[in-house]
Formats: sequence, C-alpha cells, structure tokens
Amino acid sequence: MSRFFDLVSTSARNMGSVGASNPTPAALESRSQLIKLDSNESPFGPSARVVDAMRRALSGANSYPDDDCGELRRKLATHHKLPPEQVLVTAGSTAMLSLLCQTLLAPGLNAVTSERSFIVYSLAVQAAGAHLVEAPMRSGEDSFDLEAILAAIDADTRIVFLANPNNPTGTMLEATVVERFLTKVPGHVVVVLDEAYYEFALHFAALRKIEYSSSLEYVRQGSSVVVLRTFSKAHGLAGLRVGYGLGPAELLGYCARMRNTFSVSSVAQAAALAALDDHQHVQLVVENNAVQSRVLTQGLSAMGRRVVPTSANFLFCDLGEDAASFATRLLEQGVAVRPLGPWGAPNCIRVTIGTAEQNQAFLEAAGRAVARGPAGHRASSLARGT
Repeated sequence: MSRFFDLVSTSARNMGSVGASNPTPAALESRSQLIKLDSNESPFGPSARVVDAMRRALSGANSYPDDDCGELRRKLATHHKLPPEQVLVTAGSTAMLSLLCQTLLAPGLNAVTSERSFIVYSLAVQAAGAHLVEAPMRSGEDSFDLEAILAAIDADTRIVFLANPNNPTGTMLEATVVERFLTKVPGHVVVVLDEAYYEFALHFAALRKIEYSSSLEYVRQGSSVVVLRTFSKAHGLAGLRVGYGLGPAELLGYCARMRNTFSVSSVAQAAALAALDDHQHVQLVVENNAVQSRVLTQGLSAMGRRVVPTSANFLFCDLGEDAASFATRLLEQGVAVRPLGPWGAPNCIRVTIGTAEQNQAFLEAAGRAVARGPAGHRASSLARGT
C-alpha cells in the first residue's frame, strides 16, 4: 500500500493518464528534428499577425489577465451572433469539458459517448466521480451508432458527448443527422457537440457538397446543447490553451463558478483576438490540409493500408498489424504518429496531416517500416542490444 493511497479520492485512484511518458535526454536532444504528426497540431503555427499580438501582450505580463476574458468573449459573441452570456472562454476546450462534468455530474450519475472517441471524455467524467458509458460504433464501420448512443441513455445520464468530427476516426455527422438525434434526446440530458476541428470539417463539407453543422442554431433556439470550439487546431495556438463553449447562459454561468481564477493568460487572449480576424491564414491551413489529406491517403493506400476518409486534420489508418510496433519503427526514423491501442484499435494509427515536406518524409519512413516489418524490427533491436 502506497503512502497516499488511503488519502486521495476514489476518482484519483481509479483514473488513468493520457500524458506521454517522461522523455529521455536523447529524445529531448532530437526533439527539434522530430516530425511530430501525433497530436493534431497545425504544421504552420500561428500567423505573423498573431505573433505580433503576442509580442505586444508580453509587455503587460506583470499584470493578471482579464479573468472574464471580456474583450475576447464579446468578440466571439459578435462573431457567432450570440449574446456574450452564451460564451465562456476557457484554457482550451478540454477545460470546458472538465467544467461541464464538474457542474453536471456526481457519483451515481453518468455521461454517454461512443467507443473510440476523444479519450479526455473518460478522464473528465471520472474526475467528477461519475461513470462514462461508451456505446458501440456501427458494426464494421468507423462511425457513431447514434441509435446505440440513444439506447445507452438512462435516468442517471446528464451528458452526451458527440465529437464531430470524431477524434481519432476523423468521421463526421451531417447536420440533418445531428438534428434528428437531438429531437430524440430526453430533456434531462445536455448534448455536448465537440467541434474542435470545425474549420477543417466545414471546408471538407463544402468540397463534398454536404452540410456539416447547424450547431449554433440549436444554441440560439435555447436547446440543451453546448458547442465546443478551440484555437488549438486551425489557428495554430495549441501551446497557448484557449478554447470556448457556446450554450445556454444559465448553464455556462454555473460552469463559470467552477473555473480556476485567471486561467486564460493575457498572451493567449491577445493571440485569440488576433487569430479570429486572420481568415487568410485559416484558409491557407484548411486548403493545405485538404490537398495533403489526398496525398497521404493515396500513399498509405498504395502500401495496402486502409485509410478512413477524414473531415479533420488527421487520418485514421488501419495497418493490419500491431500499431505500437509500427509507431516505434517510425519514431526511430524521426517521425511520431499516434498508435491507437488505448482507444481499442490496436492495429490502427492516427496521423496528423502536415506540410507537403513532412508528409513526404512520413510516407518514406512508413514505406521503410512496412518493408522491415515487426520481425525486422525485432532483429535490429536485438543487434543493438535493446
């Protein structure tokens, strides 16, 4: 029995972790050369306009930030045609997830989502002392079974999480499908529409001539819906941690009471304000993403690997072999991807769509990893004495 086992909460004892292991000195030394395609980050980073805004904000770093994120909140409200009280800015959309769980859940209650969805849902629900129910996906497919999600809802359910597009599969629910689903959800349940990859999905939907999302209409109508957005993806601000929720004013008011004080830095707020106006940069990012998604899909398919059509900035790829071993062989060549064993897909990886140069390097490394195979990897490891 460890020293603090009996002192910490049951939730803390039972929770797992999604954090990466501590890097070795060798890994830290080579990190600057690593082609990092494992975390769905923007390969372009923030725009020059945003960098300038951050530099200007640094001169005020001796002062605490605006706790209410007032200017950003008002600008987001205008941008989305909502009153400011229906906007809550948080330290990334994951912080908004935690606030919703702390506000709506408790021991004995549950939240519902699909299997093979965003892994932070489980952590946020467990931290609130509640239980996450994962409905099965469609048989033989990589998309949500909304009827199965509805069937999993019971009297103790308070939240349903729908990641749209879903992480890690990249699959998208069309607007009409979501609307039909919402009409069937009972009144004691809040539906969280997690649209972290909104800008990418909107672009793909336009190319495919389908309607992606009507989520803000549900918010305007007063539905029990909270929409999550973030500046971490298309805007390239993952390192600053700034996201937001759009939903019923009363519910967001309760969530705001649970928020950490000064949780969104002044630099992050300044960056988000500038990023919101930089439509040209976002257009560059989403257009590159659409083009390079085809390059990666064709390259992986030519290797005999199955790739799911994406609506996000990453690809879900079924390798037909152990993904963790494959990812290790790639890492030895300086390319990081995400093996999906913790999501219940041990033969699959998630690959961030990078620049043309990054994607070419990944495909070349993947080709060598395929040629070596698991047996070749074991032989080379033994030769090195590892």
